[in-house]
Amino acid sequence: MAEAATATRGHAEGETRRDFIYLAAAGMGVVGAGAVAWPFISFMNPSADVLALSTTEVDLKPVQEGMSITVTWRGKPVFVRKRTKAEIDTAAATKLSDLPDPQADAARAKKPEWLILVGVCTHLGCVPLGQKTADPKGEYGGWFCPCHGSHYDTSGRIRKGPAPKNLEVPPYAFLDDTTIRIG
Repeated sequence: MAEAATATRGHAEGETRRDFIYLAAAGMGVVGAGAVAWPFISFMNPSADVLALSTTEVDLKPVQEGMSITVTWRGKPVFVRKRTKAEIDTAAATKLSDLPDPQADAARAKKPEWLILVGVCTHLGCVPLGQKTADPKGEYGGWFCPCHGSHYDTSGRIRKGPAPKNLEVPPYAFLDDTTIRIG
């Protein structure tokens, strides 16, 4: 009987060691697979120069009422305009039923006096005119795309022409009263 108990105990210890070896080998396999996969996954992360372009901070102090500036964000022009009271009132008074891509002015500007838009026509990607005082601003006082004749209003909404959508509003936030972060 003593031999049977010793054999059973030896058999149980052998299974415990074998289980430990299996678990240790499986654990080392997982660590090895992770060590091989890590460089490939890390390679897909954006590089430092791309991360540097992901946000742009803009100082709004020099922009006077009625002025527009153009900044670059992710390689695209971004129009920043400090609108006049008349431009704000005109944009707010526009009936949404008159717009091909209806969107309220309040949904496009976080602060009514500041309008921030990606300056790329939604038709074929041209840069609309209207940032400089001498530029044609189209029939609605906003921007005019000279490539195919799209007219945008003072809220960047398409009013006339082949463009299917309004000028895009990029993600932005006011850091304080005179600084915004785009992106």
